[in-house]
Amino acid sequence: MAGRLLVLGSSGAWPGAGHACSGYVLEHAGSRVVLDLGYGTVVPLLAHLGSDAGGGVDAVVVSHAHADHMGDLHAYFRARWFGARGDPAVPVYAPPQVREQVLAADAVDGPDDGRIDRVFSWHTLPAPPYDVGPWRLESVELPHYVTNAGVRLVSDELVVAYTGDTGPSLALAELGRDADLFVVECTDYSQLAQPRKEQLHLNARTAAEAARDAGARRLLLTHFWPGVDRARTAREVAEVYDGEVLVAREGMVVGL
Repeated sequence: MAGRLLVLGSSGAWPGAGHACSGYVLEHAGSRVVLDLGYGTVVPLLAHLGSDAGGGVDAVVVSHAHADHMGDLHAYFRARWFGARGDPAVPVYAPPQVREQVLAADAVDGPDDGRIDRVFSWHTLPAPPYDVGPWRLESVELPHYVTNAGVRLVSDELVVAYTGDTGPSLALAELGRDADLFVVECTDYSQLAQPRKEQLHLNARTAAEAARDAGARRLLLTHFWPGVDRARTAREVAEVYDGEVLVAREGMVVGL
């Protein structure tokens, strides 16, 4: 049953001081899957891999095309293109806009010559389940400004679910149903001096309700707006959700 999740970054929108944006490495049964690669995540990823060329990743899953979730996917592309050209393509599971963003970032080097499709093999999300190593990768669209795929990775021993970015949704309870670890965005605009009145991110209460309604065994809060008091958010979550509450931080390793 042993597995682990490494936090590469835990900040939302932009990397606050001392943080990187959303990014995680899920390791289990000899497989390594990267979940999101936002600003500042490729450096700790390459260090963790022990490879300047980014070797050792079996698949990348990107929830949506906002740069705080996929900005460093282009950096990872460059590591593979310049450092491991000719190696098998790395599967990327993502909404189509993610490929478009990587292609746009690479356009400065000239017209599309197919290089990003030689480095990555692209698979659309949301979609029917895929087999990804020991996992069945399930996905569902969640409410956000752009297409966002919440993902659920199911193996014989473990269930790990991840929201990407989302507002409150009944779909969250099914996404995280009985998960061993539910990784939930908690931007928590409610702490801002002028809280935003919108429903496309979660706060402490709505994140807690999602985990409670899912019956998730453990909750990992992440994607905090820079400057948010994360300890306060965790305390407020614990008033609603009675499972174990973890607060993401860079370099954190969560055993599974």
